[in-house]
Amino acid sequence: MSDRIADIFLEREEHTLSPFAFLTKNTKGREHPYVPCKNRTEFQRDRDRIIHSKSFRRLMHKTQVFLFPTDEHYRTRMTHTLEVTQVARIIARALCLNEDLTEAAAMGHDLGHTPFGHAGESAMQKCYSPEFTHYRQGIRVVEKLEHDGEGLNLTYEVRDGILHHTGEALASTLEGVIVKFADRIAYINHDIDDAIRAGILSVDDIPIELTEVLGKGHSERINKMVTSVITASVNRPEIKFTDEVGEATMKLRKFLFENVYTNPIAKSEDNKAQELLARLFEYYVKHPDQMPDLYFRNTNNEPVERCVCDFISSMTDRFAINRYSELFVPQVWRGKQL
Repeated sequence: MSDRIADIFLEREEHTLSPFAFLTKNTKGREHPYVPCKNRTEFQRDRDRIIHSKSFRRLMHKTQVFLFPTDEHYRTRMTHTLEVTQVARIIARALCLNEDLTEAAAMGHDLGHTPFGHAGESAMQKCYSPEFTHYRQGIRVVEKLEHDGEGLNLTYEVRDGILHHTGEALASTLEGVIVKFADRIAYINHDIDDAIRAGILSVDDIPIELTEVLGKGHSERINKMVTSVITASVNRPEIKFTDEVGEATMKLRKFLFENVYTNPIAKSEDNKAQELLARLFEYYVKHPDQMPDLYFRNTNNEPVERCVCDFISSMTDRFAINRYSELFVPQVWRGKQL
């Protein structure tokens, strides 16, 4: 038997995982040479690299739905990411797929999110490029920006899961596809929970034909959706919902878009947030030397607008507000106290 703990894990995968699972030994590897770890498989290592990254820690102060809430019980990108990861691991474990790959992709799926959530994403689409998306930015983060520009050197499969966690295209592994489903299950349910806390929704506002299928309570809905994915996907080379639950889930998502994501109360500050980021973008394009060294250094090889977009996308809500205040809001002058 090998004295490398990682080899024991790899052997365990071969004997215990589904024929449809992605085995770690089959990874396409990393972009840059590396020394394998004795105690961890490649996907375990990716998970750890993500967790220890600055961009992961910054998720704690980035908006999920409600901008910069003072109530600490509202979700942030960090708590969203943890909920997605928890749901994804439950599904992967039940289907005997690769939990480590699933967890790593889930932990990294939102690393490219801007401050102020999708309002920030819209601002970068207007200021920088209509092609800007948080999932493409996530790939820039892990390949070009983290670790002072060296990147995290993640495996192909984890990067693929990050890139394809939303949108029409699917990841190349079932584990990556699970993250897409887990993301949707998590945000639909926790955004309802937060909207109820904010007084924007009540449980009774949810159409009865949806609660009859999915359940009325937070835990009941999540369990129904997770069970549906497991039931429909077990012993199959695909990830999907059962028909009834899948249809109800998509209708519930549509209900959220109509009643929460575009709600004037929940989104009352979005225009201000976009204007704030647009002003910061304009400033740093004119004064790139005022950005941190990494982003200014990158202007030697890439357009300044690209580098400014990277810097602004990295900001937390609080940092963006404070930087705007420092640059554009007059400070009260206090004379000598007699």
